[in-house]
Amino acid sequence: MKPLGTVEGFLFDMDGTIYMGPHPIPGAAAFIAWLQENEVPFLFLTNNPTADKKRYRSKLAGMDIHVPEEQILTSGEATAVYLMTETPYRRIFALGTPSFENELVQAGLLLEERDPDAVVLSFDKTLTYAKLERAALLLQKGIPYIATNPDRVCPTEYGPIPDCGAMAALLESATGRSPKFIGKPEVSFARMAQKKLGTPMHATAMVGDRLYTDLEMARLAGMVGILVLSGETTHEDLREAAHAPDFTFESVRELHAAYQESRRL
Repeated sequence: MKPLGTVEGFLFDMDGTIYMGPHPIPGAAAFIAWLQENEVPFLFLTNNPTADKKRYRSKLAGMDIHVPEEQILTSGEATAVYLMTETPYRRIFALGTPSFENELVQAGLLLEERDPDAVVLSFDKTLTYAKLERAALLLQKGIPYIATNPDRVCPTEYGPIPDCGAMAALLESATGRSPKFIGKPEVSFARMAQKKLGTPMHATAMVGDRLYTDLEMARLAGMVGILVLSGETTHEDLREAAHAPDFTFESVRELHAAYQESRRL
C-alpha cells in the first residue's frame, strides 16, 4: 500500500461523500478549502446525472464549497460525450430528468420516442410507467441500450432510494436486456476524469462511499481507493468485501486530518 502522502490529486464522489441530500458532510468544505489553498488538484466525479454541472456548482456553493464548473464531471455529461464521440446514435429515447434530457440536447442529440437509434437510461426521478413501457418495447426490438450508471441506490438524508441500477434491473427482468454502463466503475470514466485532473493515475485517489462503483473503479484503473463510511457502505459491507480499499475513513473530515499529517512526514 502506498503512503497516503504520495497522492497528488483527488477525485471525489458527491452523494454520501461530500454531502447527504441538502446537508454537507461535516468537514467537507474545510477539506476542499485546504486542497485549494495548497494547490492540490481535485475533481468532483459523480454518477448522479439528475442535474448538470451548473446546478451541482450552485449546490456546492450553498455548502460553502466554491469550484468552477470545469471541476465537476457527471455521468450524464460523460454519457453525452460517449454518444457523440464513440457512436453513430443521434436520436435518443431517454429515461431521465428534464435536466438530463437538456444535457443530451445541448450536446447535439435529438430526443426521439417513435424511432430512436438507442435507448438511454438514467437515474430518472421523473420515471413513469409510460416511459418504462416504451423502453421495454424498444429494447425487445434489439436496439442499442446505454445507461449512465449502475448504482442500485442513491443515499439521501431520509434513506437510500432506487437509482439507475435498480431501474436497469427492472427493465432487465422484463426484457432480458442489460445496458452498457458509462459511469463508475467503468475505466473509461476514470480516464476521462484523469485527463481533466492531469495527475498520474497511480497517484490519483478516488474517494467515495460505494464499494461496487467508486472503489471498484479505483481498483480497475490502478488508482488509490479511499472509502468513506458516511454514505452507503457499512462496516459489515466492508468486512464482506471481496477487495479491500487502500484506505478507509469515517468521513472526509478524518481523511483531511490523515492526509494533512502525511504531507508533513
